[in-house]
Amino acid sequence: MLRPRIIPCLLIHNGGLVKTTRFSDPKYVGDPINAVRIFNEKETDELMVLDIDATVKGKQPNFNLISKLASECQMPLCYGGGITNVDQVQKLINTGVEKVAISSAAIASPTLVAEIANSVGSQSVTVVLDVRKRQRFMSSKYEVCTHNSQQSHKADVFSLIDEFQKQGAGEIVVNSVDRDGMMQGYDLELAAKVKSIVKIPVTFLGGAGSLGDLSALVSLVGIVGAAAGSLFVFKGKYKAVLITYPDRYSKKIIFNDLSL
Repeated sequence: MLRPRIIPCLLIHNGGLVKTTRFSDPKYVGDPINAVRIFNEKETDELMVLDIDATVKGKQPNFNLISKLASECQMPLCYGGGITNVDQVQKLINTGVEKVAISSAAIASPTLVAEIANSVGSQSVTVVLDVRKRQRFMSSKYEVCTHNSQQSHKADVFSLIDEFQKQGAGEIVVNSVDRDGMMQGYDLELAAKVKSIVKIPVTFLGGAGSLGDLSALVSLVGIVGAAAGSLFVFKGKYKAVLITYPDRYSKKIIFNDLSL
């Protein structure tokens, strides 16, 4: 039976763990290996690690670092950054990564999703869509961007989701650029629209600043992945670095489910 998942999202920049605000101003928050060890102790549902340098700099995944992370990780691990072909995916899976996340490569060539799914299975293919809202004349519209929000794409976000589902993606991650690092809550309007059309597991990222934000997301759209970065690495209004994760009792409150 599927259940909601609470997923810390770790960003890798220059080999270290950072947190961004609206995809810019990366703040160093520690060593990624140490962070994985702490999340192990807290019995995290799943972990997402995204290398924000790889695609922008045209580099392939840092297989050495990923191998170290996977060997430490005691929960399902999803990795993204610099993935452009099936051979890389197979190598990542062999290191112990359960799921790979692709973004710009999938948008450039949607059939890559099918190629990867045929090679390692749909359950191991996650497509990440970085989405921001843009004012268009008298109305606003969601647009998809890549390369740390440096490049915009004309394709409609909802059409892309439909296409990636057809190509065999096992999960869609929708990341709100506007809310990244703001800690003011998820874009629930976007979440509701996405959930109404998606037929596969979906995770939302960007904006969570409290456990109440996780609860609001799950209450609105049901069984999803609730991912966050700042919420799990910062503490208090001055954003002191402290890795946290809700305990079992807190999860029951978030999900309003005493059967957990």
